Amino acid sequence: MATRIGTSWKQHPVEGPFDAIVVGSGIGGLGVAAMLARGRGMRVLVLERHTTAGGFTHTFERQGFEWDVGVHYVGKMTGRRGSLRRLFDHVTGGALEWAPLPDVYDRIVVGDREFDFTAGPERFVDGLSSAFPAERRGIVGYLDQVKRCTRSAAPYFGAKALPPRVASLLGGLMRRGFLRHARRTTGEVIASHVKDPVLRAVLAGQCGDYGLPPGLSSFGNHALVAEHYLHGAAYPVGGSSRIAATIVPVIEGAGGHVAVAADVEQVLVEDGRATGVRIAGGGVVRAPIVVSDAGWATTVGRLVPREWRERFPSVAGIGPSSAHLSLYVGLRGTAAELGLTGTNQWIYGDADLDRSFERFGLDPGSPFPLVYLSFASAKDPTFLDRFPGKATLEAVTMGPYAPFARWEETRWHHRGPEYEELKARLAERLLAVVEARCPSIRGRVEVAELSTPLSTRHFAGHPHGEIYGLESTPRRFEAALPVRAPLPGLFLTGADVATSGLTGALAGAALCASAILKENTIARILKEGSS
Repeated sequence: MATRIGTSWKQHPVEGPFDAIVVGSGIGGLGVAAMLARGRGMRVLVLERHTTAGGFTHTFERQGFEWDVGVHYVGKMTGRRGSLRRLFDHVTGGALEWAPLPDVYDRIVVGDREFDFTAGPERFVDGLSSAFPAERRGIVGYLDQVKRCTRSAAPYFGAKALPPRVASLLGGLMRRGFLRHARRTTGEVIASHVKDPVLRAVLAGQCGDYGLPPGLSSFGNHALVAEHYLHGAAYPVGGSSRIAATIVPVIEGAGGHVAVAADVEQVLVEDGRATGVRIAGGGVVRAPIVVSDAGWATTVGRLVPREWRERFPSVAGIGPSSAHLSLYVGLRGTAAELGLTGTNQWIYGDADLDRSFERFGLDPGSPFPLVYLSFASAKDPTFLDRFPGKATLEAVTMGPYAPFARWEETRWHHRGPEYEELKARLAERLLAVVEARCPSIRGRVEVAELSTPLSTRHFAGHPHGEIYGLESTPRRFEAALPVRAPLPGLFLTGADVATSGLTGALAGAALCASAILKENTIARILKEGSS
């Protein structure tokens, strides 16, 4: 079994007092707990419903193989230590190491054509311009707009951490620049720069990183993702579980604790203020500050007492993000022997991404809208030390929740033969795509296990199996969801108050810490890192 991170609450409950309680141990929860611990020496209790901490950063093992479940690559971790790397170094105590991916970090496949995203903005432009020489000016213009959008993001997100009175005066002005970009869809912006439909698909090819096709997604989220990887990407040395494993000691160093198998039922409210939480089968824990990393839908829909819910900003018109299917493949033979590299592959059947997503959403028997291939065993330099003679890969596609909803009241591993038959068909289809793309693995597959949206619902507690929280539409960014809840004493962290993915959730943690500590936490961390 993979190493379990955290201590079982049921077996080893820990007594207070605590300065803060954090619900959920994704990077948003662990990150804010570490920032509070290091920034003010606060004793923080982190409560996780799963049997291991880490959220989508955790790994699992089957039959002698290991896979990550959500972290496949991270930008801005190598080379000059910029602000994001310093944030990671801060919450991990500098104990987390990163291995660079190849210069070609993403390969976009559209039909029978391949296009490489190579580290460095100039090489990115040159590579695509060689394939689409008539579109060079448009490619440059698109990249310029990506950069302008990204530069406008800091005030937008910074406004979330301002005191309410200051936010009411300055928030609108601070959000204005980013919203000019975020109110437009990715497809609309890309089409304003380039004409070739294949090139449009290529530029939107990382859409799986936020789970929406270009016609629906906010260009604000797309631009943040695209710019994030422009200079290349990296992977955690030792696998993605090292992220949580290096943050937990920072929390514990200030007297805090990370408890697993601790399912929080409700936030306690007394005298109009959050004062703690009630744990399923485990009584009550109190603290003057409660932070939720459970996501907006779970926090407002389940954890907050009903009489307080109507005070929260409306998310009408903002649905859950896409769910996903992931095939975890274990292989006999090393990545080098099988010709597998650290380059991610995004496989699209044709250039009409919007139609492909819509078609699969209506009929799961139709072609997959995309298949994303990640080869963690080729990315992690320690993999062979831990799993000699073996290799792994993950094949991921975005998938709707609806076809699986009929089994949502069944138990994990006890969902019945129809569910297992559906899983088997989908797994077979995904494996066929993988083998067509990587023929060297034929005859080498020892394990091929499929997770469905119900797996995400079971382990992460997301009501519709959503992988990225709230969907990244223009409406989501117009809503500007706060880190300070309208319930005094309750704060929100993670991706839903920032942007999708690992780094979006860490940004949410920094905003949340800023609001709690009444400071610019990011500025303080950067100053400390430079001194």
